[in-house]
Amino acid sequence: MKIMDRDTRLHLYREMLRIRQFEEKVRELAMANELPGFFHLYVGEEAVAVGVCSNLKKEDYITSTHRGHGHLLAKGADMNRAMAELFARETGYNKARGGSMHIAAPEVGMLGANGIVGAGIPIATGAAFSSKYQKDGKVAVAFFGDGATSQGTFHEALNIGASFSLPVVYVCENNLYGVSTRQSKVRKLEDIAERAKAYDMRGIIVDGNDIEAVCDAAGEAVRLARNGEGPTLIECKTYRHYTHFVGEPDNYRPREEVDTWKKKDPITGYAQRLIREETAVQEELDEILRSVNQEVEKAVEFAKNSPKARPDTVFDDVYAN
Repeated sequence: MKIMDRDTRLHLYREMLRIRQFEEKVRELAMANELPGFFHLYVGEEAVAVGVCSNLKKEDYITSTHRGHGHLLAKGADMNRAMAELFARETGYNKARGGSMHIAAPEVGMLGANGIVGAGIPIATGAAFSSKYQKDGKVAVAFFGDGATSQGTFHEALNIGASFSLPVVYVCENNLYGVSTRQSKVRKLEDIAERAKAYDMRGIIVDGNDIEAVCDAAGEAVRLARNGEGPTLIECKTYRHYTHFVGEPDNYRPREEVDTWKKKDPITGYAQRLIREETAVQEELDEILRSVNQEVEKAVEFAKNSPKARPDTVFDDVYAN
């Protein structure tokens, strides 16, 4: 594992915390009926998005899932515009046309969240193909859940990615559940990374709650992809703290399982590590939290003060002239 300097480690901590506090605020607003639509929170999985995206350049591509706020923020999106999109405001990234599940920010390489399971995998593969064709040095990353690995799009995309040695990294966020179905009930294979063997591709398993472990694994995968050495499938073992979507009853996960995974919280664990290894003191981490909370509150204020999307503009920006 590479040795990280103090500034890098504190940056990783802050980025995870930004996602966590953003998501907790979204949950609070959604439960109070202040936000329209459905919301699938990324709480508990922050180390994956931050660990992977910390190895990417602004111009590199990512594709996301229906649980995409974390990927968006980790890729460098403006929190104000992200929050405004969830509020269905004109100042949002997609002027209220993307919402939570389909938000996109091509200006930072975010090709879109997606409500269709596994749909982002071939899009990232196509983006990687374009990069190889144009020889522009870009890398594409596809984020997806464990359930997506049983979709045809997963297998088709990995086959193409491997066959053409494309600069793409496939990142599976294995949180054990597809909606409310435990994956062991619908898949014989325990380790999704094993599926890489079918395409003669590198397959890596990493603790998805260990930010530095994810950083290392993703860094090597991105380096190889950028150097023309083809794709890697990274399986990040992680867990979502909440149910599939905000408001869903948590009656399908054993209480002891949820409690066990919450004790492995990527942010709490990293804070304890930073203090234990004398990288930071508690007062510094508290100040980071205060700063992040202020950023979140300002984003909410920005969104609430922004004009609502107007029905008469619904077809604007949908079709090219």
